[in-house]
Amino acid sequence: MAERGQTHIWAMRALFLGLCGVFVFLRLMPLDMLPRGWAGPDLIVALIFAWSLRRPKFVPPLLIAAVMLLTDLLFQRPPGLWAALVLIGSQTLRARAPGLRDLTFLMEWASVATTLVAMTLAFRVVLGITLVDQAPLGLSLMEMVATLLVYPLVVLVSHVALGVRKASPGDLDAMRRGA
Repeated sequence: MAERGQTHIWAMRALFLGLCGVFVFLRLMPLDMLPRGWAGPDLIVALIFAWSLRRPKFVPPLLIAAVMLLTDLLFQRPPGLWAALVLIGSQTLRARAPGLRDLTFLMEWASVATTLVAMTLAFRVVLGITLVDQAPLGLSLMEMVATLLVYPLVVLVSHVALGVRKASPGDLDAMRRGA
């Protein structure tokens, strides 16, 4: 049973990497030759937050850091800054997960929203202090709001199609025993 559990965890980690790869590919694919006037959601951050709250073993901190550092390099953001903020945000949500397990989805969504707003503000403040060129504030806010709006859809798809559900009390007992 423990072997099947480990196999499932590694399969879900591989699925997470595959989904992140697809999201990166779609974001880098040149669908239009003109610059866009709008910013879409950060699906990788939404996926990390959803899975961190539901099944933290599927997205360990080292995997989150590696994926986000790679996206920093590919999307030409300051290397490591957004990765560190996403890692801190996901660990904050992971610590809150047991308390959010019994609450409504709106409370979970509010927790994700406050974390994402704090991350976005910290990102802009650090870039401002270090005098690094930034995207316009409107685009940053648009991406943040789009990510928050797409979060319920990411949770729904993760729950229904991928089987990433909140841990039940029996699952939590098994995790504490090390199974």
